[in-house]
Amino acid sequence: MAGLAHGGHAPVIIPILMGGSALIIGAVIDPLYGLIPFFGIFCFMLSAFFANFWRDPDRPIPRDEGVLVSPADGHVMFVRRERATGRRPSQSELDSDTCESDPLTGDWYPHPLPNPLYFETEQRFEAVSNGEESDDDVYRVAIFMSPLDVHVNRAPLAGTLHRMEHRAGKGLRRGPFIAAYKKESQYNERVRSVFKNENELFVEVTQISGALARTIVPWLDVDSEVRRGQRYGMIRLGSRVDVRVPAALFTPNVCSAEEKNPAYPKGEFVQAGSSILFTPVKD
Repeated sequence: MAGLAHGGHAPVIIPILMGGSALIIGAVIDPLYGLIPFFGIFCFMLSAFFANFWRDPDRPIPRDEGVLVSPADGHVMFVRRERATGRRPSQSELDSDTCESDPLTGDWYPHPLPNPLYFETEQRFEAVSNGEESDDDVYRVAIFMSPLDVHVNRAPLAGTLHRMEHRAGKGLRRGPFIAAYKKESQYNERVRSVFKNENELFVEVTQISGALARTIVPWLDVDSEVRRGQRYGMIRLGSRVDVRVPAALFTPNVCSAEEKNPAYPKGEFVQAGSSILFTPVKD
């Protein structure tokens, strides 16, 4: 049902009550040189801002078989074919001196998972050049969410929320907080979720905080069943969401800013739950 997202009612209602009280006091008792009515108007404007930010409209969910819908509202920054070149190490691998360390992104074991398309842990990906494609590649779509976009995130497919983990920069409890529209923001504070359907298809969705967005709020627990387009969390203020899917099974269905298409100078605008990001590869 359309309305406000979880947690949005108090930020909207409290400024309305404060603003109404200020206007009544200013009109009945003392306007204090116009400062009290000004404060009341400011409270109403603040409430309108919060109502816009926490809005959670209903969306028509596509029923096309096999498609994956967008988990976020925003413009498509880029669409990229990638391959895993490393992963987060186990404790024994970390103690073996075979890991590579980066001051910002942390420690990496320089070998991908046995099956990288299961997304069992966070992996390091690199772009694949033309002519070097393989069945273990993934497509990544990055979506930039501005402060004016709807910030509720939705499941890209029907199935189970199989895995969820929180990541921050190396040695940091929170952060870093690079502007979300920059490619380097992929290692900002983030929550990585993996969805799995009944056919053992795994899809990775990463909610990434931005320079202003400092709070990622999951609404579901691991092993929760989800419908395609179901709300599962939100990011507060400007941010970014990345989606990775098996490249052998899906074809991107959107235009990115990197394609320099004059019809989409900022990249195609997509809506969570209703825009189709990927279509299945035809046999």
